[in-house]
Amino acid sequence: MAKSEEEKEKRLTEEADLQAEDSKDEESEEETGKTISGYALKFGEPSKDLGGFVEKIDKEALEEVDFSNCFLLYDHDYSKPLASVKNDTLKLEVDETGLHFEATLNETTYAKDVYENVSTGVVDSMSFGFELGLDSFDEDEEGTVTRSIKNIKNVPEVSVVTMPAYDSANVQVNKRSYNAFMKQKQEKGANNMEKTLIDNKNTEVRGYEEYIRSKGEVRDGVNTENAAAVVPSEVIGEVFDLKRSDYNLAQYATVKNVSNGQGTYPVATNQEAILATKEELAEIEDIDADMFANVDYKVETRAGKIALSNEVVEDSEVNIVQEVKDQLSKLVDNTDNKHIMDLLKTFPKKSVATLDDLKQINNVTLDPALDKTVILNQSGYNHLDTLKDSDGRYLLQPDVTAPSGKSLFGLPVVLISDKLFANPKSGTYPMIVGDIAQSVFVARRNQVTTQWEKFDFYSQGLAAIIRNDYKKIDEEASVYVEFTPNSGE
Repeated sequence: MAKSEEEKEKRLTEEADLQAEDSKDEESEEETGKTISGYALKFGEPSKDLGGFVEKIDKEALEEVDFSNCFLLYDHDYSKPLASVKNDTLKLEVDETGLHFEATLNETTYAKDVYENVSTGVVDSMSFGFELGLDSFDEDEEGTVTRSIKNIKNVPEVSVVTMPAYDSANVQVNKRSYNAFMKQKQEKGANNMEKTLIDNKNTEVRGYEEYIRSKGEVRDGVNTENAAAVVPSEVIGEVFDLKRSDYNLAQYATVKNVSNGQGTYPVATNQEAILATKEELAEIEDIDADMFANVDYKVETRAGKIALSNEVVEDSEVNIVQEVKDQLSKLVDNTDNKHIMDLLKTFPKKSVATLDDLKQINNVTLDPALDKTVILNQSGYNHLDTLKDSDGRYLLQPDVTAPSGKSLFGLPVVLISDKLFANPKSGTYPMIVGDIAQSVFVARRNQVTTQWEKFDFYSQGLAAIIRNDYKKIDEEASVYVEFTPNSGE
């Protein structure tokens, strides 16, 4: 069963010391594969600000971790595994510096791209996912709060990452212990004031009573502003974040950072053409096929802003500016999700009524070379998760490599909310089956979060701006399915 996002954390390792080399057999001198190595995490090195605190990992944190089920991934994507401890292609070792890894990469296209990017220095960062065991928080004299990771329960994956930034993809933090620390800190401050409050309590109560009885004439012991008695209000020192599904469909698409606002992305399309037979000394014939298709893109600017008065910023018990930035980053993900899902729903549509119909899409409609994924909404997932085959086995099978923890016909399942991927009608469940990376191209020109002072209003402005475009790559790489089960299904 997949762990909840509350239990998972991800963290960036910028100085990962990544290296790439061709490994050889010592006796035969033959190449045995392409390997990369480096550090997935390092002990004792403080992170950047993670939203009110920095973090470091103690040397004892990994003592109880079982790495036997650990994967090396590309950008935390379980549909793009690079190596695994299980098949001995991933070797992990805890040393004085941190968690060192050495991986022999598989022969997939994306693995070759990772090797090339690491060997040329384009990619030099790592990230790792973990489940927290024990941590603690301390504050120094300058007010810097440091989180110490003392024990880690599990490290299910380490990832080569292409975005060396502390963004929403790489900074997922379980803040329950941090909130407990802040609460304890506030309570401690309240206890230090308890004696003063008790000493003044009777005076304040009597003063307030006299103020009411005298209709505001007697004000001894009562603080007033604008002829109104000030009644203290309770201040809650944290922001309550409603739990909602947190994902970004862009991680499954092909995302390219582009240098211009518009352009063309060439796509090799000639997969079935053949070379013509040539007679001796005859002229070589032209290839009778179009080798490339062009995906034209033109980025659009999508943005939103919010203003915060400096009074709110100064009086808030929480870092309200950072909280707003966190919420703005979620809006960026929401924007990606909306446009990618709208595009996926325009792919060839199949209306099916049986499980055999679904199998036919996988077996016949889609090319077998595609790295297929199934995207389900909550309703469809629930329906399929309750079905059993003729042997009494549930249709959705456990799969540790799948984002949802389940697979359908061996294909990893991605689960998203009904709100984003709504049922077209009652009793009909939508799904996307296909290779999302071959289907959707995201041209990303720029993505920023900006902050500025509005002096005339004594306030601050914050904004999130993205310049993206979303286009189809291969019309035949995915299918939009509307599954209306037969009553006996």
